[in-house]
Amino acid sequence: MDLPVIDLSPCLSGDWDPHLCAEVSRTLRETGALLVKDPRCTVQDNDRFIDMMEHYFSKPQHFKLLHERPHLHYQVGVTPEKVEVPRSLVDEEMQEKLKAMPKENQPHTPVGPDPKWRYFWRIGPRPSNTRFQELNAEPVIPEGFPEWKETMDSWGYKMIAAIEVVAEMAAIGFGLPKDAFTSLMKLGPHLLAPTGSDLQKYGQEGTIFAGYHYDLNFLTIHGRSRFPGLNIWLRNGQKVEVKVPIGCLLIQTGKQIEWLTGGDCIAGMHEVVATKRTLDAINLAQEQNRSLWRVSSTLFAHIASDAVLKPLGHFAELPLATKYPPMCAGEYVEQELAVINLKGKK
Repeated sequence: MDLPVIDLSPCLSGDWDPHLCAEVSRTLRETGALLVKDPRCTVQDNDRFIDMMEHYFSKPQHFKLLHERPHLHYQVGVTPEKVEVPRSLVDEEMQEKLKAMPKENQPHTPVGPDPKWRYFWRIGPRPSNTRFQELNAEPVIPEGFPEWKETMDSWGYKMIAAIEVVAEMAAIGFGLPKDAFTSLMKLGPHLLAPTGSDLQKYGQEGTIFAGYHYDLNFLTIHGRSRFPGLNIWLRNGQKVEVKVPIGCLLIQTGKQIEWLTGGDCIAGMHEVVATKRTLDAINLAQEQNRSLWRVSSTLFAHIASDAVLKPLGHFAELPLATKYPPMCAGEYVEQELAVINLKGKK
């Protein structure tokens, strides 16, 4: 199944077509994912970012470990491989659900923490007054990368801009005010969070780079990776391998949009696994003498830490709305990080 591609150009020139907005909200509701084309986010931008991250991740381990901040929940700087624990490894209720799935839709079963590195870089201004200081920490810049800040900020701001348009289209499609979501995103702890998986070390078919999980934020956006391997689960439980066309961005629903829509739009489940298509891409990269680090150019867009998560507008009337009691977004994020082992040492 191919996800529809939504071109954001009409909205950027002021044409907020209600039919297109309805298609955005329907697709997010049914699939938890969306492909978009934003003329402001070019293939060259994505390439420049991935080139730099390939260079960084291929550096020796002792160099990269200078940039980890476990006492800040790893929410800035680098997270080494085998630190992030996939939700499906620790959530017993989720494990029971997985066993009940038809074989062809079951995810790969993680046996331990994810063998991927990650780098967290905050995008956007931080609040001057917040109860959640550690979620809004100072950035970490590696030595020897003079282009680091400009490359990270440029790509990050472009992807946030794309998410804001999608969030406004979705709000219109859901029958909410256009700024229902974007007003809550202001000063959010948005994170550019590229991952790096060493395919020389972990390039065997079936290797799980990111075990079956959902994202705890509002919406997640990725540029196209040079190595495929992402599987998503549609709302009906069907497993789909995602193919991102060149020049497109992939958006996925996180837990915060589920909260704000009272469960009408649920957080999309997904995993990243080495498939036959990944192995084909590895072989091609070897022939062309390219890097064998699989970089995802991922950005997590968040609701502001001090904003309250609760079902908005007519979503508060839904029968499931009581499952989503009012809670500060920052408090919710801290709860989730504690489960997946990124809480670090206080």
